[in-house]
Amino acid sequence: MFGAQAVLQAHAVLQQLASFAHDATHDALAHALRDEPDDRLLPAVRDVLEQADPATVATTLAAVHAGGFLWLSEVGEQRLTALATGDNTLAVPGSEDPAGAFALLTALAADGTAIAFPPRMLPRVVPWIPISVLDDLIDAGVVGPEHQPWQYRAEEAEHTYLKARLVPDQVTTEQATALEWTARQRRDAFLAGDEPLPRAGDVYDLLERVADGDTSVVKELERRLPRDLVLRLRRLLDGVAVGYWDRDIWEDRGLWRLIFSLWEPKAAVNPARSPLHALMALRQAYDLLCLNDLVRASAQIDKLVSFETADPAYRAEALNLHAYTLLLREDLDAAAAVLEEISASHTSAESNLRMVRQRRTVPRNDRPAASNPYLDLGLPHGAESWETRYRDLRREHVHDVDMSARLNSAMKRIRDAERDEVWSAFFVLPLDLDVFALPDEVPVTLVPPLAPLTRRTTPQSPKSLALVRERAMAGLLPHLLSAPRRPDRNARMHTQ
Repeated sequence: MFGAQAVLQAHAVLQQLASFAHDATHDALAHALRDEPDDRLLPAVRDVLEQADPATVATTLAAVHAGGFLWLSEVGEQRLTALATGDNTLAVPGSEDPAGAFALLTALAADGTAIAFPPRMLPRVVPWIPISVLDDLIDAGVVGPEHQPWQYRAEEAEHTYLKARLVPDQVTTEQATALEWTARQRRDAFLAGDEPLPRAGDVYDLLERVADGDTSVVKELERRLPRDLVLRLRRLLDGVAVGYWDRDIWEDRGLWRLIFSLWEPKAAVNPARSPLHALMALRQAYDLLCLNDLVRASAQIDKLVSFETADPAYRAEALNLHAYTLLLREDLDAAAAVLEEISASHTSAESNLRMVRQRRTVPRNDRPAASNPYLDLGLPHGAESWETRYRDLRREHVHDVDMSARLNSAMKRIRDAERDEVWSAFFVLPLDLDVFALPDEVPVTLVPPLAPLTRRTTPQSPKSLALVRERAMAGLLPHLLSAPRRPDRNARMHTQ
């Protein structure tokens, strides 16, 4: 020892260690505190420290350094000095760095962490380093999914957190909830079509609006999507001009509302091209009838009728529309023949057939208007909102005499039917509104891949680095000698 102060420091260390010691080890430490230490002292110190936690080992060795005790080998003393002074650049061979703490400190002090830290030492450090330091290694590219760092962590929260950072697709819904991982929860809710979480102004808000056919957000959505999905969205937009899309576009039914909002066919649509085209053709025919554009409606209906391999419900709607155009032309025999094909399977079609047959018994000049008055207002048969629609159209066409007369006639016919509670004179269409409905799905092919969870720890955290330094100090325990080194001219001398 170098002076009385060093002796006091040594006694303080030994008193602390004695509280952890047992039997012979305790006797050796107690003897050193009462009398002059003998050759049992340092082996006893080492025995206690080998059973102690890293924090106790580091505290003890720091006290050894502060007191100037020559209890470590020269190499161990050099490293202890470097650690005590905060020098993280000291090169240490891997075989003499059991916990990998020295190498880790050296790498973290370097600009290129990924280059400085040897991958072979990862199994040494991953089980014990603070999670923020592990985050530093992930950010530096030292630790990746292939290293599976979550397998080394005992705490479930850390296990899940690391998976979310490196392999987000492997995190379960329950784990994402436990993490309060909002981005993942919003994505899951969107894909499942569940009740959305509170709006956050993120990409899922925009996708929800696109799913509803809102074209005003397309540009903003482009700015939020990754490059490959931007190109996909642009392929959709390019297809609007020609009415054609690749199979991978129209197979995503969540995109249909957007396509229908953008696409205005210039000619009759071929329903055989795809399910999307089939629905557009059906809706186009109906819309043209509502606009009283019988020429274009008939051209579209002709294509619908020629699509003989359509689904039965779809086929029935096409034939019913065809029968309606025949009715408007007063070609009642042809209309009846068409309706006979579907009357057995559709109640409304059977009602339409009776209406056509009844009409055939009335002289042509005595027949009432053939059109469905609800359809004249642009509404499905029996729509309760017809009065509001009538008033809106009257205001819109206030200066159009022919249109006003048509609207007034429709209004009078509906009121007469409501008064008499008799609607049998009206041709019913559509047969089933659900056949005309747009899919209520989400555009799954525009949903960006799940991004890894953003780190939630402080980069280069001083507290975490202090714990690494502590572990590096504890790693010096093999350098603790069985007997003190003899002082030489290079040893630190106590100043009186």
